[in-house]
Amino acid sequence: MFLTGIAFLVFMTIMRLVFFYHFVPPGYTFSKCFASFLLGLHFDVRIICGIIIFPFVIGNLHLKYNSKKRLTVGSLVEVFFTIVIMFLLMLFMYRGHATQSTLIGTGILFILILLWLFISKNCNPFENPFSTKVFKVYFFLVTVALVFMYAIDFEHFDYLHERLNAGAMNYLSDARISMNMVWETYPVFTLLLLIIICTAIIYWLILRWFKNIQSSLYNAHAITKFVIGFVFALLLGLGVFGRLNQFPLRWSDAFTFDDNFKANLALNPIQSFLSTLKFKNSTFDIKKVKEYYPLMADYLNVTKPDSASLNYQRIDRTSSPVNPPNVVVVICESFSAYKSSMWGNPLNTTPYFNEMCKQGVFFDRCFTPSYGTARGVWAVVTGIPDVEYPTTSSRNPAYVDQHSIINDYVGYQKFYFIGGSSSWANIRGLLTNNLDSLHLYEQEDYKSKPIDVWGISDKHLFLEANGVLSKQTHPFFAVIQTADNHRPYTIPEEDRKEFVMKNYPIDTLKKYGFQSNAELNAFRYTDFCYQKFIETAKKEPYFNNTIFVFVGDHGIRGEAGNMFPKAWEEDGLTTQHVPLLFYSPSLLSPQRIDKTCSQLDLIPSVTSLAKISFTNTTLGKNLFDTLQNNVRFKNNAFLFDPEVKQIGMVTDDFCYVHNLLSGREDFRSSKDNSPLPETPEIAADKKALQQLTQAYYETARYMLLNNKKANEIKP
Repeated sequence: MFLTGIAFLVFMTIMRLVFFYHFVPPGYTFSKCFASFLLGLHFDVRIICGIIIFPFVIGNLHLKYNSKKRLTVGSLVEVFFTIVIMFLLMLFMYRGHATQSTLIGTGILFILILLWLFISKNCNPFENPFSTKVFKVYFFLVTVALVFMYAIDFEHFDYLHERLNAGAMNYLSDARISMNMVWETYPVFTLLLLIIICTAIIYWLILRWFKNIQSSLYNAHAITKFVIGFVFALLLGLGVFGRLNQFPLRWSDAFTFDDNFKANLALNPIQSFLSTLKFKNSTFDIKKVKEYYPLMADYLNVTKPDSASLNYQRIDRTSSPVNPPNVVVVICESFSAYKSSMWGNPLNTTPYFNEMCKQGVFFDRCFTPSYGTARGVWAVVTGIPDVEYPTTSSRNPAYVDQHSIINDYVGYQKFYFIGGSSSWANIRGLLTNNLDSLHLYEQEDYKSKPIDVWGISDKHLFLEANGVLSKQTHPFFAVIQTADNHRPYTIPEEDRKEFVMKNYPIDTLKKYGFQSNAELNAFRYTDFCYQKFIETAKKEPYFNNTIFVFVGDHGIRGEAGNMFPKAWEEDGLTTQHVPLLFYSPSLLSPQRIDKTCSQLDLIPSVTSLAKISFTNTTLGKNLFDTLQNNVRFKNNAFLFDPEVKQIGMVTDDFCYVHNLLSGREDFRSSKDNSPLPETPEIAADKKALQQLTQAYYETARYMLLNNKKANEIKP
């Protein structure tokens, strides 16, 4: 097994060297890309360990019988522990992305292996002739697959400038056309010859080593064999996990290089293909995109509409201020609007933030495109709604390359502060690959100690961030992502004297949107942390020249009482309704704005307030733009529910939802509980909102794959 793994590793390393020297852009040297080679080695080892680990574990399964032809206790114990190890390794391999079908399939395979074990009594390829044949076939198929995928990968990258991914399977739907294209484009015979030669060499080595294996190990003492096998299994398990960390090694780690070529150099086609397998249908309908383009170009006020090139660019030019303001964006965990004080919740959970809203520019009808923190962060950073289904766009390697308006903050220091790890949902790949010269702070970068799984407390997160920002001598753009308003709702013991816990009867809690006192106090603790942050920041020189933006990453579904129409609960609006506050007492005049807007609009709007010239290629709008268009519903927010695959749109007057699976539609008032009259005017409004919703959805699907950094136009 070890020698076979070495053979595979040598082959994969040679392929990476060939990839480098064949595709290397001008100015890149081996020394500059050495870190990519090292990371690539880790990726290769993980794949190889995954290939070897199951035959290794299974090969050690065998049953022993005593003189009475009964299974020995030692034999049963050995099989039991082998099963436990196998399932633990499965959990490591599937961590974070296991599916029900994957686990069921693995379980069925394991049952079949156990049945085979009881029939043959021995799965060891060195002791059972049938197992020998099975193992030889297995490694032959693995070798063929490995060589074939590398051959296809080279041509795939040459054509599309991306590593082999599951999207290539879509060509099978037009197999005849695809085969003709391949035949006319690529040296098919040469590729087949190379595949045969490489496969033959690797497989010959495997067979040679197999024949030369010494029997000493299998004649050794049982304890010796068990210890050696156990240690090797642990090493293989560590190799499968990829590293000693909270999260396994993932494809997104390659994009920490902030360089597409270095990232692609580190990846390998097997990993890339498997990572994208669940996204093989992630695509768009180009006919529908072009059909809706005139509507979207008008809606977005595109500078130079062009239906042929599908240009969505809007150029926002402004004179640079003498003293450019800093920008601090706070993404607030689960910051539901109806649970807070700004709309009159009797529990008065956010009194300090309520006073801040009275001193800033507050939008009280802001909605997130979807539910979930990963989708919320994606929306803020990219300006595109995450309409990936069933998982999130941040987990799709095909989407990781995105243009962000944040890069138009030329001359700014850029920071991202998170209390825990950014490895969850592959957010690190999104951030480091797309935000130029980003300083990413995670739990290991702080002096404060973690309090739970989400890292350090929000209070310490704010104070640590303030400590970094107060030292800056250049203007900065910073994002602070909170986490304490999330299960397990941890409130540090050190704050429990100053922060007074409250307890209400369960009926009172549920009446006003809370499920427990723990949730209520965590929500109140968020307000406490905002107060600590702002009071500390006010003492720093940077405060008076900083625009603070507060927005919820998403809301929480629940009863909003009489604060909002019942439609908001029934159509899920309470789940996506969040506060949006632009706060800068020295730079902005207080204003409460009652118009519907989206989380997507945050970055274009604050960039406009900061008087930074920028190019907008996203679906986010500048809320302070006075330009008019001919679209019926200018003030709106797009909605996407991945759980039921539902799209929708909420405006100042209406809420429209459409289930893509069942076809169900709902159209009702977003202002009150009154039923809509059946009039021609209302029918026309419904049709217009239907078209805009569908146009928005199709355009979002297109942008996820076509809003790349290479398309950026610097102001």
